Amino acid sequence: MALSAAAFDLPSLYVPGLALIALATAAAGWVILAVHGLRMERGPVPASLIEDERCELAIDLRTGRVPIPGGTVTVGAGGERVIPTGTRGIRHITADARFDRRGPARLEPARVRVRDPLALASRTLETAAADVLVLPRVESVSLDARGGKLGTRAGPVAGAAAELELDSLRPYQSGTSAARIHWPTFARTGEMMERRLMADADSRPLVVLDASRPASRDALDRAVRAAASLCFGLAEAGGCTVLLPGDRRPTHVGADLHGWPPLHMRLALVESTADSPRLPAASGRVAVFWVTARSDGAPAGFVTPAAAERFVVAAEPPAGADDVRDVCGCAVRRLTPASRRVA
Repeated sequence: MALSAAAFDLPSLYVPGLALIALATAAAGWVILAVHGLRMERGPVPASLIEDERCELAIDLRTGRVPIPGGTVTVGAGGERVIPTGTRGIRHITADARFDRRGPARLEPARVRVRDPLALASRTLETAAADVLVLPRVESVSLDARGGKLGTRAGPVAGAAAELELDSLRPYQSGTSAARIHWPTFARTGEMMERRLMADADSRPLVVLDASRPASRDALDRAVRAAASLCFGLAEAGGCTVLLPGDRRPTHVGADLHGWPPLHMRLALVESTADSPRLPAASGRVAVFWVTARSDGAPAGFVTPAAAERFVVAAEPPAGADDVRDVCGCAVRRLTPASRRVA
């Protein structure tokens, strides 16, 4: 309008033209001064979360001497919050975040967009993004089956004679019988070590996660969730061992859940593989749980002659399978002696 007033010699257009120029300049100056004194801090973000677990995200806005003309704040995926015009002091803003799939996830930066009431000028500030590891959800698993508990037996463990054979040494754990302390090591080094017998490792239930050729990404997620739930439930019942894809030796999880946190993190990172895992040689093992995301169930290599109980936990069970229970959306089938050859 000011240019038109000068070009066409219309003095009446100077007043609104200069007024609009002053308004735009004032709006931009207000936004610049408000942003210059604005400080945004995001609260601590957890390094790991459980699937579908509610996580509260928070940021603190600290204004300077110039009040904020208005704007919006975005905290994670919680949507935009409006900042009223003239906001001063400290403003605490929270939002909830949830992740519905395990694995590494990126938490988007928190953003504050400051703008004048007429939206003539705006500036944006943002925090750094954060990386979060989403852990598979652990559900309560009923361990009762046919009058007994999966993974436990009332009778003696098969191959109990192996208890007399020393397998290895491990650091002394409080409450261990003095008869199992390896006194020569203590006399030589002064460090308490206890004997780890072969039956200790062989008799514990074994959970095998088969991630080879999964039917779908969702099937693999359900299989991982079922494996995590079984591991946690069996560990609380007295301990178990877990064989993850790519491992040659099982990982032990004790009744005190020692070893569970790192195993839980590894389960969150499981990806599909080309080959099925190989079962370790074992004698006297109480039970074996083969957890698979394949559409054809357990492979032909699922053979553990000394195991008292064998179960196939399938995310995609074969059609017509006689399933006895459900764990995290996976069908569980107990293999009878007659069906072992087919499995």
